[in-house]
Amino acid sequence: MQFPESWLREFCNPQLTTQQLADTLTMAGLEVEELEPVAPPFTGIVVGEIKEAVQHPDADRLRVCKVDVGGAELLNIVCGAPNARVGIKVPCATVGAELPPGEDGKPFKIKVGKLRGVESYGMLCSAKELKIADDHGGLLELPLDAPLGQNIREYLNLDDTLFTLKLTPNLAHNLSVYGIAREVSALTGAPLKVLNFPAATVGTQDKLPVKIEASDLCGRFSGRIVRNVNTRAQTPQWMVDRLARCGQRSVSPLVDISNYVMFELGRPSHIFDLDKIHGGLNVRWGKVGEQLKLLNGNTITIDDFLKVGVIADDKEIESLAGIMGGDATAVSDDTKNIYIEAAFWWPKAVAGRSRHFNFSTDAGHRFERGVDPEHTVEHIERITQLVQEICGTPETICGAMDDQQPNMPAPKQVSLRVARAAKVIGMPLTQQQCHDALVGLGLPTEQGDGVLTVTAPSFRFDINIEEDLIEEVARMIGYENLPTTKPLAPISPKLRAENRRGQYDVRHLLAGQGYQETINFSFVEEKWENELAGNAHPIKLLNPIASHLSVMRSSLIGSLLQVLKFNVDRKASRVRVFELGRVFLRDETIEESDTTVKGFRQPMRVAGLAYGPANQLQWGASDAKVDFFDVKGDVEALLAPMKVVFETAEHPAMHPGRCTRVLLDGREIGFVGELHPKWRQGWDLAHAPIVFELDLDAVLVRDVPVFQSVSKQQAVERDIAVVVAENVAHAAVMNAIQAGAPKGLLRSAVLFDVFRPKAGSAGGLAEGEKSLAIRLTLGSDHAALADADIESAVQAIIQTLAGTTGARLR
Repeated sequence: MQFPESWLREFCNPQLTTQQLADTLTMAGLEVEELEPVAPPFTGIVVGEIKEAVQHPDADRLRVCKVDVGGAELLNIVCGAPNARVGIKVPCATVGAELPPGEDGKPFKIKVGKLRGVESYGMLCSAKELKIADDHGGLLELPLDAPLGQNIREYLNLDDTLFTLKLTPNLAHNLSVYGIAREVSALTGAPLKVLNFPAATVGTQDKLPVKIEASDLCGRFSGRIVRNVNTRAQTPQWMVDRLARCGQRSVSPLVDISNYVMFELGRPSHIFDLDKIHGGLNVRWGKVGEQLKLLNGNTITIDDFLKVGVIADDKEIESLAGIMGGDATAVSDDTKNIYIEAAFWWPKAVAGRSRHFNFSTDAGHRFERGVDPEHTVEHIERITQLVQEICGTPETICGAMDDQQPNMPAPKQVSLRVARAAKVIGMPLTQQQCHDALVGLGLPTEQGDGVLTVTAPSFRFDINIEEDLIEEVARMIGYENLPTTKPLAPISPKLRAENRRGQYDVRHLLAGQGYQETINFSFVEEKWENELAGNAHPIKLLNPIASHLSVMRSSLIGSLLQVLKFNVDRKASRVRVFELGRVFLRDETIEESDTTVKGFRQPMRVAGLAYGPANQLQWGASDAKVDFFDVKGDVEALLAPMKVVFETAEHPAMHPGRCTRVLLDGREIGFVGELHPKWRQGWDLAHAPIVFELDLDAVLVRDVPVFQSVSKQQAVERDIAVVVAENVAHAAVMNAIQAGAPKGLLRSAVLFDVFRPKAGSAGGLAEGEKSLAIRLTLGSDHAALADADIESAVQAIIQTLAGTTGARLR
C-alpha cells in the first residue's frame, strides 16, 4: 500500500514528524517498508509563462523565449523543447537555481549561458529534468491559473513523502488512506476527520434491473444510473498527482474517479457504459465454457476447476465479480450514460480467482481480504459527487439509488478476558486499558466483570476470536512497550523410535561416501517428466514461475542431471551429488487434510548421481570410471545393515541392460542403473552417469541390533567352483545356496572369483558359460562339525544349485 503523507494528514494530522509517524505505524504492526520523497532536492525553480517564442537565428531546433516569472523584466531563455510556445506556464529555473543531482551525485547549477550566440538567463524544465516523472514529451505544462513566480515545490506539493506499507492479510481495513488515518487517530489521539457523503439530487427514478442469483457470491449490490456525462473532460491535476503517488497512472476521468475512491475509502467499484448493457444485470456464478474479454485485453474462459462469480446481462457476461470489468461495457470517450456499481462480494467467493487466471488486481486484492459491506450507498454518493464535479454538464441527471441486500454478514460478538490478555501479552493489564485500546480503534465494547464484549464493526472482517482482540490491545499498547519475558512451557521431547533414523543421518551417510547435497525446484520441464520419469500426465502448474518449469516432478533424476550438466559445462570431471526431496504423484485415494491435498500423494525420495572417475585423482590408483557396481555398493552401504535384493528391471531413464530395482523385504523401494544412452547423448555427456532413486521412508528404517553370543565352536570354510550359464544371475546362485544349506549351518556365502575363458581357449567351459568360485562358511553353535556333517552340507548345496540353476562342479 503506497500513499502520500499529505493525503493521510488531510484526514488525521498528529503532531509528529514524518519519521515519528512512520515509526508509530511500524510499531503498531503496519510496517512502513519505505519512505521516499516525491521529488529530489532542487531550488530556485518557479512558475513562469512564455510570453514570446521565436526561432533561433542559427539553430533549427532551438527557440528564443521571453519568459515572465513575476519579476520586473522578462527573462531571455533559449529552449529546445518541441512544445515551447506562447501562453503556456512551465517550471523555470532562474540563474542560481540548482537542479536535481545527476549521475555523479552533484546538483546542476544554472548560470548565464550563451547558445549559438544568444544569451540565456535560465532554463525551462521538463518533468524528467526535475525527476518527478519519466515524461519525454517536452516541458512540463502547468495549469493556466498557476501563480507566476511561485516556487514550484510549493505549487506542486513536492515536499511530500511517499509511505509504502507492508500489510499482513488480516489488516485489509488499512488498504485505504482513510483506513490508515483511523489507525493513526487511535494510536496518537489526534482527531479523525468525519466523512460527509451528501446525497445527489435525483432527477429520474430510472433504475437498471439487477437480479442477484447467487447470494453466496454477492451479499449486497448497489447501483445508480447517471445520464449525460462528459467523458472527454480532463482529470484534475490534483487527482492525477494523488493517483500517481499511489502508484496508479491516470487513464480517463471515470476510471480515475473509481480508482481514487478505492484508494481513499478502500471501496473498489466499477462504472459501466449504460448504453452497452443489454437489458438488465444478473449476478451469478459463471458457467463452464463462458468467455469474457477483460479490460486488460485478456480473454478468459470459465472452466470447472474453480467456481467464478460474474456479472452478466441478458446477452453475455460483462465482468468478473469483484476482480475486473469486461471490455464490452467499458467506458470510452463516446460514453454518455453510465451505471455506477458498488457491491459487497464474499471474500471466499473472490479468493484465488485472480491467480487462477494468471493476473491480479487491486479490487481482487481487497475483496478477497474483506471490504466493508455497510457503506456501498455512501460510497456511490461520493463517486457521484466526483462525477458531477469533473464530468458533469448542465444536462447531467442522477438516477435513484438501487440497493439490494440479500445476504449481509451478521455482526459478530467476540469476548476478551482481561486475565487471558495479560497472560498472552506477558504484562499486567487493567480492564480500562483494554477498553480504551479497543474503543480507540472504533470497536464498540461493553464491559463486564473482567470480560469485554466487542461487536465487530463491518469494516473489521479479521475479528473472529479472542486472540484477534488480544492482538489489537497489544498493537495499541505498542510492541516496543512490551516487556521482554522468556516463555514458560512444559518440554516434552519427541524421541525418534529406535528402528528409525533421521533425514540428517541419511545426508551424513551420503556425504561420507563423497556425495554433495543439492537443493532443486520441485517444478520441472514437462519433457523431463515425459521422457525421464515415463509420466505422460504430469501435474501441471496453473501459474508457473517460468514457461519451461510448468509441471511438478514425479522423479528427482531430472533435477540431478541438470546439476550434472551445469557442472560438466564448467569443466568438472568428477561429480557426485544427491538430493532429498518431495515428488508429486496423482493418487485418488488421498483425502484432504492439514498436511495433504486431495488426489495427490507427495512422498519423499532420496536420489543420487555419480559421474566421472571412481576415485579422486592420485598416483596409487587407476583412473577407472565409476560403474554400476560402485553405486550399487553405495546404496547397500546406505541401507546397511538391512539386506536388500537387486533384480533386473527397466526404468525409462536407465539403460535397459544395466538397471535393477531394489527390493527390501520383497517390496520395491527404488532403482539403480546407468543412464540410458539416448538421454546421455541428449544431455551431451562424455560417458554415462550412474543414478539411483529410493523411497526415503524405506531408507529411514533400520534394524534394531539383537544380542547374540559369540559361538564357542570353530567355523569351517569350504570353497566350491560351479559352472553356470552366462545368464544366471548372482542373486539366483546365492538364493539356491541359502535354500540348499541345512538349517543353521551356513554362516555366509561369498563370491570371490568369476572365470570366463578367453576367445579360442575353452578352459573346460562351453561357450556361454562362466565359472563362479564361492567360499562357504559353515558352523554350529552347539557342537563342532564332523567331516561327515560338512560334506553332507556341501553336497546338499551343490544338489540344490544343480536343480535350480543348472550348475555343475567344475
